[in-house]
Amino acid sequence: MKGTALLEKLCTAFGPTSCEYEVAKIIAEELEGKYDEEYTDFIGDRIFRIKGKTDKKMMLSAHMDEVGLMISDIDDNGYLYFQPVGGFDVKVLCGRKLFIGDFGKEKISGLIASKAIHQQSYEERKKATPIDKMFIDIGAKDKADAEASVQIGDYAVFDSDFIRFGDGYIKSKAIDDRLGCSVLCDIVNYIYENKITPEYDLYFCFTVREEVGRTGALITANRIKPDLALVLESTAIADIAGTPEHKRAAKTGDGPCVSLMDLGTVYESALVNFALGLGKKHGIKCQPKKYVAGGTDAGKIHKAAGGVRTINMACPTRYIHSASCVIKESDYYEMFKLALQIALTSPDDVPER
Repeated sequence: MKGTALLEKLCTAFGPTSCEYEVAKIIAEELEGKYDEEYTDFIGDRIFRIKGKTDKKMMLSAHMDEVGLMISDIDDNGYLYFQPVGGFDVKVLCGRKLFIGDFGKEKISGLIASKAIHQQSYEERKKATPIDKMFIDIGAKDKADAEASVQIGDYAVFDSDFIRFGDGYIKSKAIDDRLGCSVLCDIVNYIYENKITPEYDLYFCFTVREEVGRTGALITANRIKPDLALVLESTAIADIAGTPEHKRAAKTGDGPCVSLMDLGTVYESALVNFALGLGKKHGIKCQPKKYVAGGTDAGKIHKAAGGVRTINMACPTRYIHSASCVIKESDYYEMFKLALQIALTSPDDVPER
């Protein structure tokens, strides 16, 4: 399974932060036998190594977790209360269907609900419903009935279909960052199928806990001590109606973004130009990410192991951290092509500091 077919399988998997097991299993099955070494660390990162011609090491990283919810209480009527796991705009929550569960548990369905508009005061109608005024309805008759299926500490993620629509667009939950994971798998498959020995010693790292703390990538980078890191992500871009041009970070359909700066780090200009230059040289659509916002695992990786030179590449994504993230399918494949060029580059071709 490759490309956006693999992306669909990964996006529809259950994998909130610290519960990435199902996603890791799909990746391990997809890459079985296509690497020289594989291991899982104590925190849950999955690392697949392909030996290179040199002793220089490149870390290619994407996180497996998605934003989700954690069940924090169950009331006498069987309604569930929750806390966010990762960053949410509360306006995207109410009315959404969910899958609820945990590692090794059968998932059940639920629905985020709140006071109906007919019961709200005039002032309440003017504001987004706060999280502490929402609850999850699983159709339980009382607390005991709910506790037969759910317990405090269980997780919930959006139940959202993977849909192709319009002029080559895809909508799904968890595109952040199952897209990065899928692209990494495609690179491994390409190297394996074409019997390529890369120049760098390549470490394909599928990390955990990015949405809360970004700890998985930090631990892995400290252990590998890479000479170069490439972080693959999805990114919010404000490519929507009503947004002034100067506030749009990037455009869907113009290829992956190469980050200049975010709230976690400033990227080395020599590496930014190197990545964009590879795109131009090989006829691959790509663009700089113009607006400074957010942060990724790169913010931890670049400070690991005494300092790691890091490139951050992201797919332009509308409505990120919602049940309906949207990308242009062509951007997925352009991102794959550019990431592949970086993975197969020679250390001698990477500009010095």
